[in-house]
Amino acid sequence: MQQPEVAGFYDARTGSIQYVVACPSSRRCAIIDPVLNFDEKSGSTATTNADAILDYINSHNLKLEWILDTHSHADHFSAARYLKARTGAPIAIGERVKEVQQIWQQIYNWPDLAYDGSQWDRLFCDGDSFNIGELEARVMHSPGHTLASISYVIGDAAFIHDTLFMPDSGSARADFPGGSAADLWQSIQNILSLPGETRLFAGHDYRPGGRPGSVGEFGGGAEREKQARRRSISECVHQASRGARQGIADAKAHVACPPGQYSRRRAASGRGKWPALSENPAQRAASIGLGSVKSWKGSLQQLQLTIGSGLRRIHARPNWRRRVDPRHVRRRDEQSSERSRR
Repeated sequence: MQQPEVAGFYDARTGSIQYVVACPSSRRCAIIDPVLNFDEKSGSTATTNADAILDYINSHNLKLEWILDTHSHADHFSAARYLKARTGAPIAIGERVKEVQQIWQQIYNWPDLAYDGSQWDRLFCDGDSFNIGELEARVMHSPGHTLASISYVIGDAAFIHDTLFMPDSGSARADFPGGSAADLWQSIQNILSLPGETRLFAGHDYRPGGRPGSVGEFGGGAEREKQARRRSISECVHQASRGARQGIADAKAHVACPPGQYSRRRAASGRGKWPALSENPAQRAASIGLGSVKSWKGSLQQLQLTIGSGLRRIHARPNWRRRVDPRHVRRRDEQSSERSRR
């Protein structure tokens, strides 16, 4: 299996990770999910992130072939058009972005918005393939977070955007217009069906508790363990966790990390320490990825247990709804009646 070179660039404001994936032999590369800096207070944009990526490409003698977005992002602007203007490289996204544009046109009362995907040079369908130098790349439709989300499988690396996050953050939200918890669950199963040695690279790392970037490259695991891990979290549990996100926040806090890492509880207690993220972009690939598909068995089994116990605690808790004292209701009604008489 081909092994691309992967460098990650972290945007602290949004927790986003932008990637440069390069062919080692041809020195051709692609940029995935570039972020345009945005300041909410002034309404201004900047290209700090994008310029840093271009500096990296130039300093490593790479030739940019593609600028790829996995989906339309709600938390940041894409720097794809700026990068295209600077480099001339084509920009691409999933073809169902046209359906997202139709939703936007209605929600924002924006009749002039073209919803034919003409803003991009190529619209990928599920199963489409393309090349980055000598690297073979394949497109997987991965809906759920949005209905147009796609993943890029490039050699032994899969860029899975907002599906699975780091183990202490769970999975992506699915409550955007067109989103679906059921579709997200199926997308995660498709990702976990990739070959066991596939490296996973997420679109965000929110670093709960202020932890530094975590090392995500792990190995080992027999084929039967991979099969068990695929089934370690059920669809109903996943959908319940998405629908009761706030109610099980306490359960999520105990989700275990892959072997070799420390859980949030252990890190918070001071008994554990997360490995630091390398400041050298060329060394960040191992520091930003989720780890291999094989490494997820223990984490997803623990997620099933903690989510299930969290839901049981919610439904068993007698005071989970706010209790109303009848005396307060009578007093409020009496005061209202007195004011109306006046």
